[in-house]
Amino acid sequence: MAITIDEMLDLLSFAGAELGNGNANHGPMAAEALFSLGRDEAVLPWVEDYRSRLVDRPSLSLAIPRTEWRESLGERQRLGDWIEFFENELKEAPWQDVVRIWVPRLAPAVMAAATHGLIRTGHAVRNLSSEDTPQRRHELAQGLGYWAARYYTLPGEPSATNAGYRPRVALERVERLHDLDFDFAGPITEQIKGLEHHPEFEPAIDLADTGDDVSAFISNLTETFAGIYLANPKGLIAFVHTVTGPSALRMLIPYLDGADARQAAQYAWQACAGIYSWYSTTPPQDSAHRETPPEDRDELIDRAVAAGGAHSIKFTEACLREYALNPKSVYLAAARDVAERVGPI
Repeated sequence: MAITIDEMLDLLSFAGAELGNGNANHGPMAAEALFSLGRDEAVLPWVEDYRSRLVDRPSLSLAIPRTEWRESLGERQRLGDWIEFFENELKEAPWQDVVRIWVPRLAPAVMAAATHGLIRTGHAVRNLSSEDTPQRRHELAQGLGYWAARYYTLPGEPSATNAGYRPRVALERVERLHDLDFDFAGPITEQIKGLEHHPEFEPAIDLADTGDDVSAFISNLTETFAGIYLANPKGLIAFVHTVTGPSALRMLIPYLDGADARQAAQYAWQACAGIYSWYSTTPPQDSAHRETPPEDRDELIDRAVAAGGAHSIKFTEACLREYALNPKSVYLAAARDVAERVGPI
């Protein structure tokens, strides 16, 4: 039995943005990805299974004043207040205006909640771009609210000087901090805070140049990090987000002013570089001569659906979408791999 996007959002509307263990609620994102992959019939059974892991949405405590929003950024305990804040913003202005104003404000925290604020916002905007409904606006409020409540910035801010490298070359100048013996266990959000003790990471944000074509930059970024994902034996979930995060930003770019889009892409690079620095045990790979696996889109989708994991589904959808814009074999290889190595997670 197939359901609609709005019916899916209704089924998940009782839940908060996080699970009981503090990890992100991937339900709306993965279900939306299934719709995008053309697997409408798989959505309901997947959602029914995933619902059992969810907890009720957080309660309200104190309204966030419009004039004092900065003071409340990063206050995780006020997630309910932040969602209510964006519900009100979306009642008073078109959703496109809310995105145009707020994504630049939140962009320095691309790494917030291990990039899930950005990713959930991106999926919500893709839904709204096809049809504006109350359920889809509420989902956008959830994404933006989660991003704001978990606001967290990595060390380093953009400066007037940029080294001008493409992402793969820029990575050669980012120090890898650990080897395979390091214990990568624990939430990404906690692990990544270790970069605060490595001031040598701060200049990384200025290594890569977004240029004027932000779409091309995102393609370069996701292509590079699909290869990084494949090359690493550990930290796979972290590397998944180095593709799904920038790919979600791509869905927001049409609604941002040019300078804001470029800055958001620069922060996306910083987040990916941070994950590389902390988690990668191998240098960046040249994917130019990678053997091309058989291109069977349906088979790759079937593998992700059978694996069942939210990360496998979202990663496969992002890789196939990126491949459609930048037909490099590394995306197909990564999508083929994720069902096996990440699987049901």
